[in-house]
Amino acid sequence: MIRPLMIAATALLVLAGTSASAAPRRIVSLNVCADQYLLALADPTQIAALSSNARDPELSAAAIKARGFRTLRRPAEEVLAIRPDLILGFPIGPNAVAGAPPGQWRTLGLASADSYAAILDQIRQVARAIGHVDRGERLIAAMNRDLAALPRPKHSGVAAYYQRRGYMTGTGTLIDDLMRRMGLTNLAAKLGKPPLAQVPLEEMVAARPEWLIVESATDRVVDQGTEMLHHPALAAVPRISLPQSWTVCGGPAYVQAARTIMARLNAPR
Repeated sequence: MIRPLMIAATALLVLAGTSASAAPRRIVSLNVCADQYLLALADPTQIAALSSNARDPELSAAAIKARGFRTLRRPAEEVLAIRPDLILGFPIGPNAVAGAPPGQWRTLGLASADSYAAILDQIRQVARAIGHVDRGERLIAAMNRDLAALPRPKHSGVAAYYQRRGYMTGTGTLIDDLMRRMGLTNLAAKLGKPPLAQVPLEEMVAARPEWLIVESATDRVVDQGTEMLHHPALAAVPRISLPQSWTVCGGPAYVQAARTIMARLNAPR
């Protein structure tokens, strides 16, 4: 009985060693959403390059963390020079990601996450692909714990995610998932709007939402696109201001967005 146990233990050690040695050493991300998973889960030495938008705080919640890493300017040429053993990006077909040049690359395609469940699935996919499964599970556990610790909302109601030039985000999106988790009803669902619809100011005023969720970059008038968000007809509607970078991609920033929404819902009105 001892010999079979020793053989089994040896096999496990061999498998563990193989997994560790197979972990990619030169990873390139071609997508700003993939950047954020990579920065959260990979060893710094594994990251060969990030997307061109990795350091843009308007698009990436991990822009500060990305400052210490190379970003791509000419992705196709630079990928050929780097010769990565794993490329992350937006999927455009079987074993293909947008922006990757032809080659025998190992790729992982990550579509836009439209729910918290999708974020957790992508964390696991990336963690597995880069050889840090345990790290991925720890991140998921921390996110679940932080969300569970949020208080119950004192206020609820109908909310509209209203953007520049009157665009409203609808159902089946990450912001819609956040709204429902926080006890809010998406106005787009009540009006039967698609995932993205242009809603004139008059229609928004007539719909009478209890809340407007807006991008923090539109907190002041900077152009014609933001001017309508500050029309006097909307002045009395309470606002929840979020950085665009927290909702444009799935990832750990989902928790920051949820925490900010809840704090606003529980603040004195």
